[in-house]
Amino acid sequence: MKTAVSVPDSVFQLAERLAQRTGRSRSEIYSTALREYVARHDRDEVAAAIDRVLATLRAEDSHGSEPDGFISRAARRTLADVEW
Repeated sequence: MKTAVSVPDSVFQLAERLAQRTGRSRSEIYSTALREYVARHDRDEVAAAIDRVLATLRAEDSHGSEPDGFISRAARRTLADVEW
């Protein structure tokens, strides 16, 4: 779908440089940015992602395997750093 939006010149220039440097189209840059923004700010999607991780951990735990200490520490640190 095509749409027209206005962005500040400085943001446009940053996006242009990124597109050129990465060999991606301007549309791909804007689409990716918008997709990531929506995912970060959609509470239902964030909750669903957390539920998926917890389901995976529960499934692993039900098989009697001990969670990896590094993974547990990294998960705790990541959750502490995330802006809710």
